[in-house]
Amino acid sequence: MRIDEYRKYDGLGLAELVSEGEVTPRELLDCALTRAAAIDPSLNSIVRLMPEQADARVMDTLDGPFAGVPFLIKDLSQDYAGLPTASGSRSLTQLPMPEHATVVQRWLDAGLVIFGKTNTPEFGAKGITEPTVFGPARNPWDRSRTPGGSSGGSAAAVAAGIAAVAGASDGGGSIRIPSSCCGLVGLKPGRGLVPSGPTFGEPMHGAAVQGVVSRSVRDTAAMLDVLAGGEPTSGYLSAHPDGSFLSRMDADPRPLRIGMYAATSVNPSPAPQAVAAMEAAASTLTDLGHTVELLDAPPYDDASLNREFLLAWFTYLAYEMDEVKRRTGCGDDKFERDTRIMAALGRSASGVDYLEAVEGRHVHVRALATYFETYDLLLTPTIAELPPKVGAFDLARPLELASELLLRSRTAGMLRHTGIVDQMIDDNISWIPYTQLANVTGRPALSLPLHWTPDGLPMGAQFTAPLGGEGLLVQLAAQLERAAPWSHRYEEIG
Repeated sequence: MRIDEYRKYDGLGLAELVSEGEVTPRELLDCALTRAAAIDPSLNSIVRLMPEQADARVMDTLDGPFAGVPFLIKDLSQDYAGLPTASGSRSLTQLPMPEHATVVQRWLDAGLVIFGKTNTPEFGAKGITEPTVFGPARNPWDRSRTPGGSSGGSAAAVAAGIAAVAGASDGGGSIRIPSSCCGLVGLKPGRGLVPSGPTFGEPMHGAAVQGVVSRSVRDTAAMLDVLAGGEPTSGYLSAHPDGSFLSRMDADPRPLRIGMYAATSVNPSPAPQAVAAMEAAASTLTDLGHTVELLDAPPYDDASLNREFLLAWFTYLAYEMDEVKRRTGCGDDKFERDTRIMAALGRSASGVDYLEAVEGRHVHVRALATYFETYDLLLTPTIAELPPKVGAFDLARPLELASELLLRSRTAGMLRHTGIVDQMIDDNISWIPYTQLANVTGRPALSLPLHWTPDGLPMGAQFTAPLGGEGLLVQLAAQLERAAPWSHRYEEIG
């Protein structure tokens, strides 16, 4: 199979070729590795190739809906037994994992051929993918820009045609942000539908979930069928809809009423191309018979939600950093400065502060539930600005020096008075103010590549659904994919 042919197929299409005997898993793996060798030096999307594991895998008899299809897993929370899960951190590059993560085992059971692990920011703590230990990942549409984060490596690899679909995860937008930056389909499942075990229970109190990034709606739907469902270590068993998610693509949804907004308190003037992405989605929806209404404001207190989200995020990061120290015996020098700053801010919060942030989620859950009494879905841009340039969020030199001094002197409380907090909030939230809602409330949300800028950059539109709305999102996404297809776009990436 030629590389140009390989790149035209989605995952299910490649699996169909294997099942019909037109191509072998070995040939597909060779295509993936050849494409990676040709383009990844300019993208840095893959941080670990797994040739021995992949070579052994293609010699096996493979079964499942994705039998023989090359696949990449994210180097964060997607443990592969015997290999380190570095999580973008120097502290974990030499610590092998004792067992497969549940999602990794389910991907293997689905017949996938895992051949590498993808780039991610340290502990997935940013919406960009620029870890110090591995270097920045780059956007295949414009290599001067980020592919987003934290699943930036996976998104860059899929958009560039190294793999048709790849593992991803989402704690504050980490599936949807890179999907928007790279022109992909990115579905964040609702809380509890996809397990995180056996090592983890519910990371970030259930705000972080596992999934994929892909080029087609049907791959996303079929992957949700592969991943969904509890396990013995799950805290509870999430309801599963009748039939498969893939089968939901067969019929168009009923006419829907959808509200939309773009301006937020943290970013009252989003970029025109972000608004254009939302409006392009709204125009197509209207043509398809749906009703789209512009809202006066977000249907929840977005300023409060973002403050609570960051406080909980920083506190969880402090816990995660301490846990790595316990497991490895390493010191602070093995962690990035920005990670240490965020962790220090987390440690400066009291237990009551943290509980207030976590318990405050229910206010936003109720606000969204009230909204869904009137509307079926919520539409926004996925991101509020163009994908930032690589290095755009590096701390200014004076703040960098001040932060290092305060970290070394362990006067973390003073960090709140240096301007670092304001800059980090702006860096972490202002260009991505829409995605945290679904994580905080546990609702499913989806980014679709429905708009490209005049300069050829993709900009996604995001749909947030009520509890249990994954099936509706798949159904609508399939309808939009038929009405405004995007698969031809990937051929532009050289």
